[in-house]
Amino acid sequence: MDSFPTLRLLVCDDHPVVRAGIAALLDTADGFEVVGQAASGEQILRLVQDVPADLVLMDLQLGNSPETLQGAEATARIRSQPGAPHVLVLTNYDTDADILAAIEAGASGYLLKDASPDDLLMAIRKAAAGESALAPTVTSRLMERVRMPVTKLSPRELDVLHQVAMGHSNAAIARELFLSETTVKSHLVHVFDKLDVRSRTEAVVRARELGIIR
Repeated sequence: MDSFPTLRLLVCDDHPVVRAGIAALLDTADGFEVVGQAASGEQILRLVQDVPADLVLMDLQLGNSPETLQGAEATARIRSQPGAPHVLVLTNYDTDADILAAIEAGASGYLLKDASPDDLLMAIRKAAAGESALAPTVTSRLMERVRMPVTKLSPRELDVLHQVAMGHSNAAIARELFLSETTVKSHLVHVFDKLDVRSRTEAVVRARELGIIR
């Protein structure tokens, strides 16, 4: 029977019950040791500096505050460090934007939280070895995007669209993004044109269908 070296793991998730459940599962499986837990992007960056590990299990949504360091950015900062551990994203979110952000940040794998324990353990081993470990649904989404590329919105257009999806008015968006209302309207015109829609509601629905936003 094959034996594997014990992998040292860090778990980053802002939900205490979820974090504890993942750690309990891993600690009871042969060949895995959870050596640290973090509830935020800032905490996981400190842990990576202080605790040697082979892999970080990273959630993407780490709190709702705009100032919060989210999982994709934390992944990018971890992977930019010399001798950094690999990162496996474990999340509830499977939009194209989330998947691409994580992969571009340097994640070796992307798994959804409804994965089976066996699939999780297999993905951890693959990701810790630097191999690609993508959930089948994630692979399908990426293939669909390659076959049917979506007109790309600019970063600022995405910012405006996210604000629209939150129900904010043009005036509120202008205040939040430090823009004039005229500029906000201009960005929305471009968004409508690229998504081939005529209203704010249609833009949000279309963007969610395409996986551009959650």
